[in-house]
Amino acid sequence: MLRLGPALLARLARAPLRAPLRPCGAAAAGHGEEQEQERFVFLEYEPDAAERAAASAAAALRREREPKVKPKPRRERGAAATLPSLSDPSVPPSGVSCSGCGAELQCGDGGAPGFVPAERYRSLVSEGPAGLRGAVCQRCWALEHHGSALRLRLPPEQHRRVVSAALRRPPRHGRGPLLLYVLDVMELPDPVLPQLPALLGPDVPAAGVLVVGNKVDLLPADCRGHLGRLRQRVAAACARAGLRGAALVDVRLVSAKTGYGVEGLVSRLQRSWKCAGDVYLLGATNSGKSTLFNTLLRSDYCKSRAPDIIDRATVSPWPGTTLNLLKFPIINPTCDRIFRRQERLKEEATKTEDQLSNEEKKYLNQLKKQGYLVGRVGRTFQQQKPSAEIDFDPDTLSYSMDEDPRDAPKKPEEREEFTYNEVKDARWCFDTPGIVKEDCVLNLLTEKEVKLVLPSHAIVPRTFILKPGMVLFLAALGRIDYLEGEKPAWFSVLASKLLPVHVTTLSNADTLYEKHAGQEFLKVPMGGEERMKEFPPLVPQDITLKGIGTTEAVADIKFSSAGWVAVTAHEEEELLLRAYTPKGTALVVREPPLLPYISAIRGARIPGTPAYRTKKPPSFVENLRTTGRR
Repeated sequence: MLRLGPALLARLARAPLRAPLRPCGAAAAGHGEEQEQERFVFLEYEPDAAERAAASAAAALRREREPKVKPKPRRERGAAATLPSLSDPSVPPSGVSCSGCGAELQCGDGGAPGFVPAERYRSLVSEGPAGLRGAVCQRCWALEHHGSALRLRLPPEQHRRVVSAALRRPPRHGRGPLLLYVLDVMELPDPVLPQLPALLGPDVPAAGVLVVGNKVDLLPADCRGHLGRLRQRVAAACARAGLRGAALVDVRLVSAKTGYGVEGLVSRLQRSWKCAGDVYLLGATNSGKSTLFNTLLRSDYCKSRAPDIIDRATVSPWPGTTLNLLKFPIINPTCDRIFRRQERLKEEATKTEDQLSNEEKKYLNQLKKQGYLVGRVGRTFQQQKPSAEIDFDPDTLSYSMDEDPRDAPKKPEEREEFTYNEVKDARWCFDTPGIVKEDCVLNLLTEKEVKLVLPSHAIVPRTFILKPGMVLFLAALGRIDYLEGEKPAWFSVLASKLLPVHVTTLSNADTLYEKHAGQEFLKVPMGGEERMKEFPPLVPQDITLKGIGTTEAVADIKFSSAGWVAVTAHEEEELLLRAYTPKGTALVVREPPLLPYISAIRGARIPGTPAYRTKKPPSFVENLRTTGRR
């Protein structure tokens, strides 16, 4: 028996029959000539010209009745995208924060934080009190779904005002907050850390500062004990900024992205700070605060039900993603909970990679490609969700032949909420807006250029040997001229792999820049002559260095946030260099260098060129027993 699907039955029910169906087989033999004028209604039937015209008219009528679908607007290349904003200034702000950036949701000003198109805003408000809760603004939506940042009229001072006002709140529970200052170890010396005492002021009742050095996963290990040396560099930067003694609780190294060091940070917080008061995440833009916030939200530092109730913070390479305060409740680390957590960590430390599930292995392999140091962040107190019940309406499974099948109406999704007892005495972890770095090259770049400049995967050093009279370009954002010296020197570039490095002679350097700046050859900036007209020119700074040996770099020449070049020279060899960065951006000579033995991480010399083959060190997974195999 032939079975026809519901869609086909509906089509046949609506189709007008041109003639009765023709009998088949023996029954057809007695119909004589009358049969020759009958028509068949089969799927393969080819209508004549008149029927085709009637069908075309009917299709045109259906198209007119169907709702119009507007094509998606094309985003401009280079500059941050601007979506059409239909605002309604007559509608007051909601009083509800965006779950992605913390800004107050509103539909009155398309250029202000927290904007939601008016039509969408009214739709959410009509759903009742829970309609806006959990919603995101237009900017966070664009960042999450398209990776594009909408321009906002938000001066850098507003970030500082939000942070300063939050820190000056009256102490809760009789104790001031703990400050978790997050810095990017690649940005040392951190430009915002010296401003921290002034930002806090004498009237901020802070209980102390715990400094977290983030993004250690991106740096290759240039020798044994490199993490201990990095920690000492962070501690020295804190001391220069005036953070020492009781004010500095601890210094931790983590990777908020790969999870390395996060379990140790959680244990440190629960062991020393316990649940004594609130915790505020502070730091410069692009330091990884929001990524660390999201990682802690899915760790043992957060109440077990919170990840199902609180949305994640919006994470993007575009500076200033967080615009207001986001928060989650901190779990109370009772003795029983700490014991259960330690038992879980001990059990996980006995496992080898071969004992992990296929899903865990796949996830670890992805993290290994992104960073040299990888950690596994688990949850001890995760609640089991009840099995979902299948609810359906039998009436929606039946339909008549004269109507189309109907989809079951979607029921509004009910969001979980905290109970009063869960939050009445809760301590909270706050994510604050990033403090904008002054003299930063990222402030000059477009959204697409920022994605090329900021490294998203483990940095592989690129080493070149230069003689006096040679020049090294890092895209069109940095340039080093080797002016004077008796012997060749080694220049190791540590930057995003998407930024090209080019070596030329001093006589050809200016011509190369004028010809290729803004083009594909130098990559960043991009946009041709028109882009370079508005981009500031490169300005020089003379640098004198004295080598300490062929195996140890003497200094780093840091091109703002675009990366740096470690210079290695013969012992007592004096070098005269001239470094260039775009006007208005910081050029830093970092002594001692961050990775002094980085020039050793290289392959063989490429014949006929000043370049060495690259070499990538292996990755390391924390809290996982090794099997002894390489």
